[in-house]
Amino acid sequence: MGSQTPLKLPVIDFTTPGALNQGSPEWDSVKVQVREALEEYGCFEAVYDELSLELRKAHFGVVEKLFDLPTDVKKLNVYEKPFHGYRGHYPDVFETMEVDCANVLQQVEENFINKFWPQGNPDLSKTIHSFSRQVAEFDGVVRRMVLESLCIEKYWEEHMNSTDYVLTVNRYLPSQNGDESHLGLLSHTDKTTTSLLFGKDLDGLEIQTKQGDWINVKLSSANSLFYMAGDALYAWTNGNLFNAIHRVMMRGNITRYTTGLFSVPKEGYMVTVPEELVDEEHPLQFKPFDHFEYLKFLAEHFDPSSIVPEVSNIKTYCGT
Repeated sequence: MGSQTPLKLPVIDFTTPGALNQGSPEWDSVKVQVREALEEYGCFEAVYDELSLELRKAHFGVVEKLFDLPTDVKKLNVYEKPFHGYRGHYPDVFETMEVDCANVLQQVEENFINKFWPQGNPDLSKTIHSFSRQVAEFDGVVRRMVLESLCIEKYWEEHMNSTDYVLTVNRYLPSQNGDESHLGLLSHTDKTTTSLLFGKDLDGLEIQTKQGDWINVKLSSANSLFYMAGDALYAWTNGNLFNAIHRVMMRGNITRYTTGLFSVPKEGYMVTVPEELVDEEHPLQFKPFDHFEYLKFLAEHFDPSSIVPEVSNIKTYCGT
């Protein structure tokens, strides 16, 4: 594989007046940029100021409070779905917790916050919900642009209704042996439809290009977030969009907190390539699949000594 290069990932500005107004010239310009970025890199930096810096700060305050809880309390974060809930395979390096249906306040309260605070914690619940709801709204905008650019916008409502949102919060700790650089998260593709990533400092996140080079992600603005296509979107678009392999390399002697809102297909929903994306020049690459069954397949092949599977298995699972 190639080494880290000075290449830069695309930066797309959603703050331009008119960029969020569907049908405007600015919208059409941005949606072309979105498609080109996801086709070539599978990701891009989005400059987006509709999510206030105050809410971002409050959200990361909640994240730190969650990880300050005792480990036996954090382990109460349990879901039946594979790869959901608290995971701390290397608690001296990496921990993660998850909130299923994070854009639904009742779900946040009943299935997450109340496990840690049985009497409730309204401030934390509202912050998690507000953050997730607003990020989900932006995801809907980008996914509408994607479908329009692929000329399959008639599927937008079904596409959006077919997914739920999972909020993942992560803590990366400094190396115990003083290493200046160490692996924080193994190389992998996201097992999602889309992934929207935030961090006080995303430095350490590295994206692999189609040519095999690694690019270190450095957000250019405090208003930025990082947007990625996952396995489900890659398969659903018949390979038109790229699901980039990425990893986390920890540098420096500080603790880092990151968070991601992931859209994932609902259990029982069959992810099926739209017929408009299949023709003689673009033969069908993926058979219909239930994403929940895909997660179960990955769990059966999961190495408990690893944090996540190292590569995408979507072609192995449902490729034609």
